[in-house]
Amino acid sequence: MNLNKLRLKWKIFTYLLGFCVLLLTVLWLFQTVLLDTTYKRIRESGIRHSAAKIIDNIENENLSEIIRDISYNSNIGVLITDLSGNNLLHDLPSDNVRGVHTSNKELIAKAQNNGGEINEYITFSPESLGENNPAFNRTEDERPVRVAGRPPMQSLIYVKIAANSLGEQFAVIVQAVISPVNATVAALRYQLYFLSGIIIFLAVILAMIIANHVSKPIEEISKNAMKLAAGNYDTRFTEKGFHEIASLSNTLNTTAIELGRAESLRRDLLANVSHDLRTPLALIYSYAEMMHDFPGEITPEQTLTIMDETKWLSALVSDVLDISKMENEMDNLTPSQYNLTHAIFDTTERVKKLTSKKGLEISVINDGDIYVNADKTKIDRALYNLLINAINYSGDSRNITVEQKNINNHVRVSVIDQGDGITESDLPFIWDRYYKIGETHKRADTGSGLGLSIVKKIIDIHGGKSGVISEIGKGSTFWFEIKIA
Repeated sequence: MNLNKLRLKWKIFTYLLGFCVLLLTVLWLFQTVLLDTTYKRIRESGIRHSAAKIIDNIENENLSEIIRDISYNSNIGVLITDLSGNNLLHDLPSDNVRGVHTSNKELIAKAQNNGGEINEYITFSPESLGENNPAFNRTEDERPVRVAGRPPMQSLIYVKIAANSLGEQFAVIVQAVISPVNATVAALRYQLYFLSGIIIFLAVILAMIIANHVSKPIEEISKNAMKLAAGNYDTRFTEKGFHEIASLSNTLNTTAIELGRAESLRRDLLANVSHDLRTPLALIYSYAEMMHDFPGEITPEQTLTIMDETKWLSALVSDVLDISKMENEMDNLTPSQYNLTHAIFDTTERVKKLTSKKGLEISVINDGDIYVNADKTKIDRALYNLLINAINYSGDSRNITVEQKNINNHVRVSVIDQGDGITESDLPFIWDRYYKIGETHKRADTGSGLGLSIVKKIIDIHGGKSGVISEIGKGSTFWFEIKIA
């Protein structure tokens, strides 16, 4: 079976179990196969270190004591000879340190031919070691008991040729008996059989526990994600487990909430646009039918109604297209430096003319001319939409104020009305297209009803900020900020 197609739980289980098997393999390798090699390398290193210490103290008057200490602590035999193999320290035993029939002179000759030092392993029987061998320079009570018929042993001979301060050459011959490790390896292997069984058993249990602990919350997330993908936006993810899983659950919960809200807004948008389209289309059709049936009774009011409703439908379609373009980033900015203060007066005057029959009072307050680097057409559109929104919701009070302020190198443009205000719970959502305040949707007297959504898009693509301050019964203040040039 392909490991990539396994469930997460079994993947984790397989990896953990494989890791334990790998550790056991390494343990077996070092404790059995490599034990003899490792032991010999450590012994060689120790002998070399001892020989170097003796050479460093060759002219020390306490050399014999130093050699005895080294021999005792490291369980080695030491001889200091001339290049002919003659013992130079007569207070140390002079017999062969090897327990074999190779002379010191032969060993020194090999060292001379090998750059001044040699390592040599020699196999011998325990009975061949003399009782006075320096490797066993101990008291009678300390000497190991010799047992006839013991298996062969190995002896490591190290010879190092050096010279004293007078240039006189000498040889340091060090012997160490290499203890056989076969019995040790057999004992370790026997222990490892039981140890491996226990470790594998515990590893299986631990791997199952860890695999279940890690995979269970992920499996729950996967099941709930399938529900979310099927359109159940009420699905919620439990924020428990590891930090990363809890963070993922929190992100998916946010996603579910936003998708649910988007779906709700989509339904509202379709319902509201359908509602807004139905009325003008019905009026246009009824007036057109009347004009068709009674061509002699056509009045200017009838044709004006058709024209007004057609114009409103065109504005609605235009706004929907504008939002679509902005969301897809197809509508590129064409920034230029211009006088924002003059543009505010121009836009305000244009709105006054359009609403001259409604008895509106629109006043402008500013703190001097301000220049900005922005797309003038779009900023004018944003202000225009805020003014239309204020007109639609100004209530009985027909007073609207446009205020311009310089705030920390940014200009804030506010449109203030004296209408009914907006509840605090509705404030976060009023920038959504066709968001309904209340249960019923009412067609705006002026504009398409998408104005605030367009304002937010325009200010966002300019890198600015927009917001609203409102209080029930005291009106609302819609504002946007952009950077001053």
